[in-house]
Amino acid sequence: MARPPFTVADVMSTKVVAVRPGADFKEIVTAMNRWKVTALPVIEGEGRVVGVVSEADLVLKEELHDRHLGFVEQLRRPGAAAKAGSGRAQDLMTSPAVTVAPDSSLSRAARLMATRHVKRLPVVGPHGLIQGIVSRSDLLKVFLRPDEDLADEVRGEVVDRLFPLSHDRVGVRVEAGVVILTGEVSDGALVPVAERLARTVEGVVDVRCELTAEGTQR
Repeated sequence: MARPPFTVADVMSTKVVAVRPGADFKEIVTAMNRWKVTALPVIEGEGRVVGVVSEADLVLKEELHDRHLGFVEQLRRPGAAAKAGSGRAQDLMTSPAVTVAPDSSLSRAARLMATRHVKRLPVVGPHGLIQGIVSRSDLLKVFLRPDEDLADEVRGEVVDRLFPLSHDRVGVRVEAGVVILTGEVSDGALVPVAERLARTVEGVVDVRCELTAEGTQR
């Protein structure tokens, strides 16, 4: 049976450090320093995410200490200047928060992080209640899968399915996440397909495809 695709729920951290909207500036900085994080979800009620406060939001206050720069920011970015002059999470946070669902794919989470320029995403359920946090480092956990597991999945989900008549002549080896396919197959047109599909197996770092069609030499 095929392994279900990895989702955010598989790699996220369920230990969440968050603050309330009324948390003051020093409380936010203290929490970030204590837990070694760069952003904190802001929650209200039973855990509904209403925003995220990050180091980028907080550092504006340091800019305001430069009187000339602070004046320039007020002219150029009045919203940023207002945020820099605030002292509560509800005023400092970015809202609405960029969030992801627990059943989202790892690729979707990665795209969100890249396009929205964030390092961490609150993971929320259908009612907006926080269930966890997923970070860039969490998304890399999939690359810790044992080579043996990757080889089994490539053989079962790629080789056996694409080459039912010649799968026993195909070698599948994985070294440090790199899949190596060797041997002869009956349908040479499917060789590029096998390489592409092997690359989609989560945890695969690269693929070296040395498959040949029967009767040909490389």
